Amino acid sequence: MKYQLIPSSLFKKNRKKFMGQMAPKSIAVFNSNDIYPISADSTMPFEQHRDIFYLSGADQEESILLLFPDAIDKKHRQILFVRETNEHIAVWEGEKLTKEKATEVSGIDTIYWLSDFDKIFFDLMTEADTIYFNTNEHYRQSVTTQTREDRFILECKTKFPAHKWAKSNSILQKIRGVKEPEELELMQRACDITNKGFRRILEFVKPNVWEYEIEAEYLHEFVRNRSKGFAYTPIIASGNNANVLHYIQNNNQCKNGDLLLMDVAAEYANYSSDMTRTIPVNGKFTKRQKDVYDAVLRVKDEATKMLVPGTIWAEYHKEVGKIMTSELIGLNLLDKNDVKNENPDAPAYKKYFMHGTSHHIGLDTHDYGELKTLMKANMVFTVEPGIYIPEEKMGIRIEDDVVIQEKGVPFNLMQNIPIEVEEIEELMQS
Repeated sequence: MKYQLIPSSLFKKNRKKFMGQMAPKSIAVFNSNDIYPISADSTMPFEQHRDIFYLSGADQEESILLLFPDAIDKKHRQILFVRETNEHIAVWEGEKLTKEKATEVSGIDTIYWLSDFDKIFFDLMTEADTIYFNTNEHYRQSVTTQTREDRFILECKTKFPAHKWAKSNSILQKIRGVKEPEELELMQRACDITNKGFRRILEFVKPNVWEYEIEAEYLHEFVRNRSKGFAYTPIIASGNNANVLHYIQNNNQCKNGDLLLMDVAAEYANYSSDMTRTIPVNGKFTKRQKDVYDAVLRVKDEATKMLVPGTIWAEYHKEVGKIMTSELIGLNLLDKNDVKNENPDAPAYKKYFMHGTSHHIGLDTHDYGELKTLMKANMVFTVEPGIYIPEEKMGIRIEDDVVIQEKGVPFNLMQNIPIEVEEIEELMQS
C-alpha cells in the first residue's frame, strides 16, 4: 500500500463500537471484495470492501473478519482470516499479510489462514443463535453483480437454516457516519493532496488544453503524494459539458472564454475527499460568470452554517432551496411568478440546481451515515451547490468537505483550497 500504516487503535475502537451493539450469542462476518475480471487473464485493480477495512484495516483480497463477543474461548471473540502466503506468491504477486503483520495492522491477536475458516466457523456457529449478514443497504446502491458477501449469505442460509439472521448495516450506518479523530486526520490528508493537485492545474490550464491533459495533471500530483489516485471517476467539464452532471468522458478541448468545472479529488488510505471547483479557462472571469459564481459561493457558505448538531438532512435541503431561489431571482433566472406558481414537489429552483447539496463522506465518497435522524458532531458532509445554465453554456458548482462541530460552524477540511474569484484569477495569471 502507498499509504503509511494506520494505528491499529482505530480499528480496535471501531470493532468495540460494533460489538457493543450486537445481540447476545451472535456472530458477525465481513468478507473482502472479489478481484473482478475484465477478460482473458486481465483483472480490475483490487478495491477492499470498506466495511472489513473499517473494522480491521485488512487491505487485501480473500480476507474474512469474524466477531463473536460471547464466544466461550476468548481467543475466538475476534478473528481475522487471511490468505496463506508463501515464497511463490511473494515472487509472483508481492508481499501479503503474514499472521504477525495481520496482527500489527488490525490489533487482532487471533489470525488464521483462510483455509481454516469453514471448520472454525462451523464450530463457533454451534455456540451462536444469530448470524449478522453484511448486506448493502446504502440509499444509492444499484449493484447487480453477485459479491463475495452475497455468496457467503446464500451458503449460510443453506448450512444453518435454524439460526436467526440479523443485519450489520443498521449498526454500520450509525457508527461509520460519526468519524474518529484518526479518520478525520486521514480525510484531511486526502483533502491536502487534493489541494496540491488543484494548485498544480491552476498553473497548467490555458486555452486549447484538453480535458484529459488536466485529468493527467491531477493524477500525477495525487500519486506522487501517496494516493492511489482519484477517490471517484473525475469530472473535467469545460464549457457546456459542465451541464452534464456526470460527464466523465473528459475528451474535449478547453476554449478561450469558457468555464471549466472540475469535480475531482484524491483518496488516501481508502478515505475519500470530494472537491469541485469552477475556473475560467483563460484565467479571467467575465462579469456574468463572476456574478453566477459568487451566487453559488454565497449559497455554499450559508448552507455550511446550517450543518450543526440537531439538523435534519431533508429539512436542511429545503432551506438551501430557499436560499438558492433568492439567488436565482437576483440573477434574473427566475422571477417571483415562477416561485409563486411552482409545484411544491418540483420547486422552480430545480430548473437550475437539480441535485442535492450534501452527502456523507468518508471511506466511501457517498459514505454510510444516518440521514433520517439528527446530525451529530464529527459527521462529515460535502457542501456542493451549483447553478447550471445550458442556454449560456455555463455550469458552476463549488464543493467543500466539512466536519460538524459540537458547537459553532463546521470545520472546513478544504479551507486551504483556493475558492474566491480573486485568488483563483491571481494564481492563474501569476
